[in-house]
Amino acid sequence: MKETLCEERHFHQTYSTHEIKVRNFLFYKLGDLEKAKDLTQEAFIRLWNNCSDVAIEKAKSFLFTTANRLFLDYYDHQKVVLKFEHRTDKTESRMELNPEFLYQGEEFKQKLEAAISGLPEKQRVIFLMSRIDKHKNREIAEVLDLSIKTVEKHMSSALKTLKENLDELKNYKV
Repeated sequence: MKETLCEERHFHQTYSTHEIKVRNFLFYKLGDLEKAKDLTQEAFIRLWNNCSDVAIEKAKSFLFTTANRLFLDYYDHQKVVLKFEHRTDKTESRMELNPEFLYQGEEFKQKLEAAISGLPEKQRVIFLMSRIDKHKNREIAEVLDLSIKTVEKHMSSALKTLKENLDELKNYKV
């Protein structure tokens, strides 16, 4: 009898192995940990609902593809929501949405976070997956369905941009 994800032990193993990676992937794209957790759970629910159709060795790919689709759906929805929120003054809106940013004490941390968030999406995701999750370029390429050379190019561009934007890093070798 063929083993499937519908067996609780296989699904649990898949969850244990990939939950944090999927959550971090979504967190890097969204910048919102709670929403990333919610979408991660939704991705696993969809995996469970399709457990008989997804081979165990394809579960990781299914999860990341589903997570990316959930992100894109959420992003499209947020664009609609933001159209209606622009009725208020932009600076007031930003201050209301990011109060914790105003209270962060470490100036360098603020600059670094701003510089990272200012990176184009692909560069930001690749940079965070590499530097925070310690993924190798090969793993990043596989997850994002890119070539290793493309990952290297985005990583190099991200590091160059960060170095240019942060005076404190200009004397450090990257």
